[in-house]
Amino acid sequence: MKILFVWILLAHVLFASKVSLKYWQDGKTFSEYLDENAISQEVLESLSEADRGFLSDIENDQMYYELEDSNGTLKQVLIPIGAELQIRLAQEYESKKYTFDIIPIEYKEQEYSATITIEKNLYTDIVDTLGHTGLATQVGQLLKGVVNVKKLKKGDKLSFLYVQKTRMGQLFDVPKLKIARLESKEEQKFIYADEEGYGYESAIKKESYIIKGRKKVVFTRRVPLENASVNFGMPLRNIRLSSPFSHRRFHPILKKFRPHLGTDFRAKRGTPLLAVNDGTVVYSGYMGGYGKVVKIRHRGGYESLYAHQSRTHASTGQRVSKGDVIGYSGNSGRSTGPHLHFGMRKNGRWINPMTVLSKHSGPSSILKKFTKYEEVKTTKYKEVVIKDAKKNKNKLLASLRKNEESFKWQETVSSGMKVLTEENNQTLQ
Repeated sequence: MKILFVWILLAHVLFASKVSLKYWQDGKTFSEYLDENAISQEVLESLSEADRGFLSDIENDQMYYELEDSNGTLKQVLIPIGAELQIRLAQEYESKKYTFDIIPIEYKEQEYSATITIEKNLYTDIVDTLGHTGLATQVGQLLKGVVNVKKLKKGDKLSFLYVQKTRMGQLFDVPKLKIARLESKEEQKFIYADEEGYGYESAIKKESYIIKGRKKVVFTRRVPLENASVNFGMPLRNIRLSSPFSHRRFHPILKKFRPHLGTDFRAKRGTPLLAVNDGTVVYSGYMGGYGKVVKIRHRGGYESLYAHQSRTHASTGQRVSKGDVIGYSGNSGRSTGPHLHFGMRKNGRWINPMTVLSKHSGPSSILKKFTKYEEVKTTKYKEVVIKDAKKNKNKLLASLRKNEESFKWQETVSSGMKVLTEENNQTLQ
């Protein structure tokens, strides 16, 4: 009888708990969120400067989860700060105090196939059939330049294979398309997706270019660098990467998972640091774990950051040119040794610096050597190999042979959501 009573009590605690899906309001601060839930500001005051900085990475309209007990007391909240990590605020069972941590996001990743029969238009038919607007957008990107979707007719069919992440039974992140097949009265074709989700008519795309000339003529001409205003050079003369940009890196000093919102370059103490583009120094001084820092604002909404310097060589308000020395590498702040931590923001959001940096820092125009050929046309080709193209084609064909029913997302339930009890303490997984 005693055991039965314990199980009844445990079930009552479990099912009395409530998990809610919410969206972060525009402009709301983490401090305001604490006040709304009657949580002491001591949580915020106890955070390190580095952890406090991650609070600004909570995006407006960000989907997050709350767990409340039967009395409406907030037991736990999970707030994503990117694609891989999330803030976890939880009430301890014994002390009733709240603890703050940053943990990996748990999500499921599954492959799906679908077939759409055109009734109205491709976008509307995907949304009506599958209940997934994000998927409709990604399919549009896949077909752009390969299929004229305006010419699709009623009865035409588009089948495709894609991977979708889910978190607690809800859609998470954008779907990743693998391959598609179009069937119409006029044609049947496969469209192969690259890593970025763009489509090609062949598994090996051939791009052609023509060299003309029988007589070789070599000459030089000064030409502007392409998109010079946002053509960034490197912050060091000799580039040696030591730690890449990551949304989920195990911090070597803190021994915790933290985003690494920049790129680390190996550099001996005193190595000159170079401005990656023209701009204005908006900060030069000490910045907590970053140590001695110089921040430069550039055109196009960009801002660069140079951390852990031994000595800065630029002052706030100073105008600098691309390639100017703005400081010297070191290991000030929280650092395991001399190096440069280089960060890049665009419109206030951290981006991977290596996607915009070029191999050298130089002027806005260069002398370029040109070779001209006359009276002869030579056609050359460059191949782009689509990863796993044959494998994905076979998967899609197998799915079509099985005549599998397309999964409709608006019918999903929170089957991935788990509420566990440990000494009557509810925890979101």
